Amino acid sequence: MLSILIPTKDYDCCKLVKALHKQAEQTGYPFEIIVGEDGSTPGGLKLNAELCNLANCRIVAMQQNVGRARIRNILAKEATHVNLLFIDSDAVVEHDDFIAKYIDILKQYKVVCGGLYHDNELPWDDCTLRYKYEKRADKRRSAEIRSKLPYDNFTTFNFAIARELFTSIWFDEKIFLYGYEDTLFGHKLREHGIEVKHIDNPLRHTGLESNAVYLAKIEESIKTLLTIEDRIGETKLLKYARRIKQLHLTKVVAICWKAMFPYLRCNLTGKHPSLFLLDIYKLGYLCHLSLKKQ
Repeated sequence: MLSILIPTKDYDCCKLVKALHKQAEQTGYPFEIIVGEDGSTPGGLKLNAELCNLANCRIVAMQQNVGRARIRNILAKEATHVNLLFIDSDAVVEHDDFIAKYIDILKQYKVVCGGLYHDNELPWDDCTLRYKYEKRADKRRSAEIRSKLPYDNFTTFNFAIARELFTSIWFDEKIFLYGYEDTLFGHKLREHGIEVKHIDNPLRHTGLESNAVYLAKIEESIKTLLTIEDRIGETKLLKYARRIKQLHLTKVVAICWKAMFPYLRCNLTGKHPSLFLLDIYKLGYLCHLSLKKQ
């Protein structure tokens, strides 16, 4: 009935898989767990090798990194059950009825988002930028709030979907860099008129990067955004960028961003990063790239 699909790269997800496996067995329903090693190194492959000893669990290994969208499509092709549950490898299961809730709700809905949350305490010193960003977002992650904008709040971190439906839409494999594959998929669901059900069945997210690494990922995501901006409607960042363009201020904002770059980067990679400055950085960087694209 349920194929649990976990993409990963050089990451130990044994604890996650064992917790999911235990719950899935307890339901009594047919299930499988497939871990997709997306170009993991030999050392990374060893991290999860023991999972092959679990019943109904297997590993699919890519020889090279194929990207966040394609690895999920590959896992869906490997799946044998009617429902797919996609989970990121840096998740932690903290509720004993996590799998049971999905099995129950999938009897009524074809797309279900369970949500995520983060620790109340900073897990380590040099991840303050990502931690602050995620904790701000956590305030809007209840099912009640997500349901107000069900497609805009779609996320790939923890969601289930009917296999037949997924294989009629797929993730866009043109997206190789980090970011916005979930935004584009949510937009596709909206275009097809497919209902997205949001529920409170969250996983705890633990994969927080250092400030410098996260800032680099943000830059990567903005590059991705520019390649798909005509296909995803209007995100908050695009809304502001388009307004700036209407006012013929794109060049001005880009120049200001470049002049402020040393200060902004120093703050955002430091001990006390400002989320306001992060928003400024993202908008300025988008304007900067837009000028280069012309």
